[in-house]
Amino acid sequence: MSASSTRQVRGRLPLGVYLLAFSLFAMGSAEFLLAGVLPAIADDLGITLSSAGALISAFAIGVVIGGPPLAVMTLRWPRRTTLVTTQAVFAASVAAGLLVDDYAVLLATRFLCGLAYAGYWAVAAVTAIGLVTPDRTARTSGVVVSGLSLAMVGGGPAGALLSHFTGWRGGFWAVVVLTAVGAVLTLVAVPATRTGQEPSVRRELRTMRRPHLWVVYAATILSTAAYMITYNYLAAFLTDVTGFGAVWVPVILTLFGVGAFAGLSIGGRIADRRPHAALLAGAIGIAVSSVVLSIAAGHAVAVVALVLLLGVAGFVLNPAIYGRVFSIASQAPTLAGATAVSAFQLGISLVPVLAGGALNLGAGISSVPLIGAGLALLTIPAVLIDRTARRDGVRDDARPPSVERSPDRTRS
Repeated sequence: MSASSTRQVRGRLPLGVYLLAFSLFAMGSAEFLLAGVLPAIADDLGITLSSAGALISAFAIGVVIGGPPLAVMTLRWPRRTTLVTTQAVFAASVAAGLLVDDYAVLLATRFLCGLAYAGYWAVAAVTAIGLVTPDRTARTSGVVVSGLSLAMVGGGPAGALLSHFTGWRGGFWAVVVLTAVGAVLTLVAVPATRTGQEPSVRRELRTMRRPHLWVVYAATILSTAAYMITYNYLAAFLTDVTGFGAVWVPVILTLFGVGAFAGLSIGGRIADRRPHAALLAGAIGIAVSSVVLSIAAGHAVAVVALVLLLGVAGFVLNPAIYGRVFSIASQAPTLAGATAVSAFQLGISLVPVLAGGALNLGAGISSVPLIGAGLALLTIPAVLIDRTARRDGVRDDARPPSVERSPDRTRS
């Protein structure tokens, strides 16, 4: 990289980082869009609502189990090749499910979408941090992950609105188009890169044996479930407990998204220097805001403010989590990054089990934030163990994953 390019990277994040975030937004919108069109899918295909709900599970299973194996299979590929291939598989799978009026086909294509999504997310994170200087690793991870938060609060609802006017398939066709646009932009504007050292499956697997790394994954699962359990049941909480009209629910959900962007910005700027401060602040913030949300459930103004704060606290952690994963496993980051993606999705997948169990036992919807608070408190010991191990000299890799630009003849 030239000196001028180096100065540019140090001064601001490269365009490629934002393009990777855009593609994650496009693909992630398909995950959050589905919940808004489940009744329409059930009616159109003549299936029960619970059967339609299995489409969400199929996607989640694909993400959880697909990332690590795909990371190993594509380890020797140029990263840009992996990115574009997973985007193409994702877009083709979504399109195939739309073109065939068959529930089994739709279920299979949702699983394939989850596999491709996991593969893209993991490699996008590694590629992005390889485009910047080491002091911007966590901030860059935060920008990439912001594509997912934008999909949660913008892409999913917008797709559902489009589907309301065009039929449930309309929003998914928009996802196909945006994913294809992202693939073209990746080819044009994301540098063709390769790892700075020969890829090695053995080295990647050896890195995964570090207990230090699994402590961070535990914190990832617990903290993600801690804020997502409240978010996923927020509509029912707002209407049934606080007394908001249904028309206000999208507005308040958007406030959560505003908080998420603020949290990513704050976390990205402090996590490179003080990752454990960001992790502890986020976990404590989730616990406190969740408890107060449950207590103040009947006070509309307080609930609105607390939803915003919960978004901030929840997403302050994400850049620090990625920063810790890539610090511990920087010389073999692909499999470690893919497993981090699986840990995030596993945290989301725990939400229906935990909340559903409490509700089936007769607990009210206002108890759901208390479960989130408990999960957040369980995150704190994992963070402290990681901080103590780091202070006691448990080795992190010396530098983040290096990337070299490939010559033009290797452009994929």
